[in-house]
Amino acid sequence: MNMKTQLPMLLPSARRYFWHNPWFWIVLAMLALSAWQWLETRATLLGARQELAQRLADGERLMRESRVLADKAMLDAAELQRKYGALEARLSEFQDQANALQSLYQEAAVSRDDAVLAEVEQSVNIAVQHLQLSGNIPAAIFALQAADQRLVRLEPRFLALRRAFARDLERLHGTAFVDVTGMSLRLENVITGMDNLPLALDSVPAPPPATEEVDGHTVWWRAFARETWKEIRGLVRIQRLDRQSPELLSPDQSRILRENIKLRLLNARLALLSRDQLTFRNELAAAEAWLKRYFNTDAKTVQSALAHLRQLLAAEIAVTLPTLHESLASVQNAKANREKP
Repeated sequence: MNMKTQLPMLLPSARRYFWHNPWFWIVLAMLALSAWQWLETRATLLGARQELAQRLADGERLMRESRVLADKAMLDAAELQRKYGALEARLSEFQDQANALQSLYQEAAVSRDDAVLAEVEQSVNIAVQHLQLSGNIPAAIFALQAADQRLVRLEPRFLALRRAFARDLERLHGTAFVDVTGMSLRLENVITGMDNLPLALDSVPAPPPATEEVDGHTVWWRAFARETWKEIRGLVRIQRLDRQSPELLSPDQSRILRENIKLRLLNARLALLSRDQLTFRNELAAAEAWLKRYFNTDAKTVQSALAHLRQLLAAEIAVTLPTLHESLASVQNAKANREKP
């Protein structure tokens, strides 16, 4: 029998062995599973890469916005510093006037009445300075009451002057008091503690409760099962966040965020000194929004800072203060009448 007759007889047997061999199907299934796992892993990595790129883009946008806000805050701070310089100039002018009044009192007081009028005028000017520079109503009331007490023994001659003082004192008592010093101290406390406030992603969840110790008489397989379950629970940590999508901030971004909030609070402090209600509330509202967005609101320090900001936002600082023009005019009229021959 030649080779041509033997080859057709072997081929059907080989084909039957090839398709009926179980190892062929096992290898084929493993290849299919490997291909599916490769495709799934590739899709997962592609999605993670896209999400990371999106978050990096959001972080860069936040940094650009923070820089723009920081530049604006610096410009506002420079403008407020210029206004503060003008107030200092006025303070120096008032101080010069007080020194001039004191010198005038020492040189020109020739009688008891003239000396009393000079002291009264100085006290009224001090009350005016307290109102114009710091809005300190209690200090202005104290100064005006001191001036009124100097006229008690001279009342028959200066009755009109005391009536003017009484009307201005009534206006001062009816004016709402703004505790500028206390509010400034609250802002200072929030600014000082800003570096220690925890961010939203810095919160650490409480550790899982420890399992009960295995009794010495417990069956060995129960002890093994408990220890295994304890190890598995230690591999998983569940963290609950109030925000749907907490912001991811790098260390540099966190530092810039804290500095921007400090600048906002410093601007609010300057606005408080200048009685700028709109700027004061806008800066506090922006600082409060950033605290709620980027910081852990469950922390007691963050809650305390937010409580201070809410109290400051509810305060009214744009209060119309009396001018004490009537008292000043009465003092000047009294001095002019005494200088007449």
